[in-house]
Amino acid sequence: MRLDLWLAHAAKQLTHSDSAALDAELLLLFCINKPRSFVFTWPDHPLDEATLMQLQSILQRRINGEPIAHIIGQREFWSLPLQVNASTLIPRPDTESLVEAALGLALPHQAAVVDLGTGTGAIALALKSEMAQWQVEAVEFSAEAVQLARANAAQLNLAVEVSQGSWFEPVQNKRFDLVVSNPPYIDPTDHHLDQGDVRFEPLSALIADNHGLADIEHIVATAPRHLNQGGYLMIEHGYDQGAVVKDIFERAGFANVRVGQDYGQRDRYTLGQWQC
Repeated sequence: MRLDLWLAHAAKQLTHSDSAALDAELLLLFCINKPRSFVFTWPDHPLDEATLMQLQSILQRRINGEPIAHIIGQREFWSLPLQVNASTLIPRPDTESLVEAALGLALPHQAAVVDLGTGTGAIALALKSEMAQWQVEAVEFSAEAVQLARANAAQLNLAVEVSQGSWFEPVQNKRFDLVVSNPPYIDPTDHHLDQGDVRFEPLSALIADNHGLADIEHIVATAPRHLNQGGYLMIEHGYDQGAVVKDIFERAGFANVRVGQDYGQRDRYTLGQWQC
């Protein structure tokens, strides 16, 4: 079968996906280990039997709903190719809005930064890739995810130290100019947990008690002990949690609190400054 014919065949099979053509292309490129330009230059290139069998196997996994990132083992974030597995969340474009906002802050030249619950290391590595002079650390509770984040840092040659532990515990004696986190924030009863990619991601990285706010409340309450004067706290949250998270920040004593939007103009993170 030709490359272009397989792409058309696969796209027709992926009726559940709102990005069927892209999904088919990513699966094909993964199997043939060629750049995208190869498919457009030689659309009539034949696929051998072994490759067709591999393609059919991974196509069925995608038909069953398994995320593309888990199938090919990689997801791009902030133009960085990150290794991905089932131990943590798949990095999402919405989270890039946090990186952009953090880069716009008036931080010291050699700012001390920590990413709590780093997962793949996405936020920490994106920040370090842009600001080499920043001292960036990351914390992750899952031992398997810690190894993944460290592997991504090594692969990208980015000097980010990744520690294992719960929130601030591994860095309890340090202070930072920026604390950033994408913690679990979904209500355990949310029906979206039965839909899409989240079905294949660890619940521990998705859900939190108190309607999804428990981990956010903990981070906000403990962050002041780990922030330098004038330091910032930035937390990702759900699109419908902006007002309540802003209130949590303000009640904890943070100043200049604002809710920021993602690229779809939905509330995605809250940012506050510690000045006490």
